[in-house]
Amino acid sequence: MAYIDLHEGNLQEEHICCGFSDKKCAEGYAMKKSWLAGQFDQGYVFRRLDERAKVFIEYGPAETAWMPVSAPGYLMLGCFWVSGSYKSKGHGRALLESVISDARTQGKLGLAAVVGSKKYHFMSETKWLLAHGFVERDTTKAGFSMLTLDVDGKSGEACFTAPAKTGTCPESTGLTVYYSNRCPFCEYYVRETFTETAAKHGLPLTIHKIDTLEKARSAPTPATIFSLFRDGRYITTDLGVCLDNRFEKVFSD
Repeated sequence: MAYIDLHEGNLQEEHICCGFSDKKCAEGYAMKKSWLAGQFDQGYVFRRLDERAKVFIEYGPAETAWMPVSAPGYLMLGCFWVSGSYKSKGHGRALLESVISDARTQGKLGLAAVVGSKKYHFMSETKWLLAHGFVERDTTKAGFSMLTLDVDGKSGEACFTAPAKTGTCPESTGLTVYYSNRCPFCEYYVRETFTETAAKHGLPLTIHKIDTLEKARSAPTPATIFSLFRDGRYITTDLGVCLDNRFEKVFSD
């Protein structure tokens, strides 16, 4: 199993796993690469299988993570995905072990991850991380959990910031979306598809693009890739809700 790290020298010619076959999201794909290019000097890592496959992990120092968290001394996991025929072949474990090794080399306390109390879209598999030694450290009213995996007996603070714990956003009516270019799919589905879906249902839509670290650290949701609120209350991280048929299913459940 050969894995490669992306960096400024190879970012343009190498793929970033998700979104490479979706022509509608070409702009978002380029935006994700641009976002990555701005993170490498902060110690951010994008590591993937050296194949045309969706097998990868992203992580970086928690102090500069684009999430409303406080976990100094930890490496914060971002997207962690092993898909399709590549599942159950040891890739997840191998990628996780590589991050643990980096944490030890860098003298970090360990690894941290934001997940859902149940499986949430665009977040790591909670049960899998718990089975591999992670423990829950903090929760939010919207069902998000902060997990950590300490290394070599070290431990420290790991929690959400106050704005992210309430499960609400400032807008009290209509639909409110928070999203970033951490995912190549969001730009198209939020700006194009969801504006049409909201209009069809006669619902006002407020869009907050998280395009700076400061906005991410002060967001009212730990899911800064994509979060939907309705009438101020958190609803879902499922980007599929932007599609009309999925929107109706989410709100009929």
